[in-house]
Amino acid sequence: MIIIAGSLSCNAADRDAYLVATADVARAARKAPGCLDFVQAADPIDLGRINVYERWASDADVEAFRISGGDEDGPELPQLTGADVRKYRISAVESP
Repeated sequence: MIIIAGSLSCNAADRDAYLVATADVARAARKAPGCLDFVQAADPIDLGRINVYERWASDADVEAFRISGGDEDGPELPQLTGADVRKYRISAVESP
């Protein structure tokens, strides 16, 4: 299992516009083979932060989704000012 998690940074005034502009990415990901979860969400404390969480069955599923393309004529995204997102390989899953 693959987990991709972290945060994106943007100007607080741009965060909602960014999330609206990328909402279709989450919809498409959740329909993609091997996607177990996908969300980009507003952080409740930091107005300039977007939390990222993705869970995939395999590296191949992540890569297939990444190269599947998308609407290149879609809305212009507000500029991000930073990103700290990492990929984690999970070898076991247990109940909490």
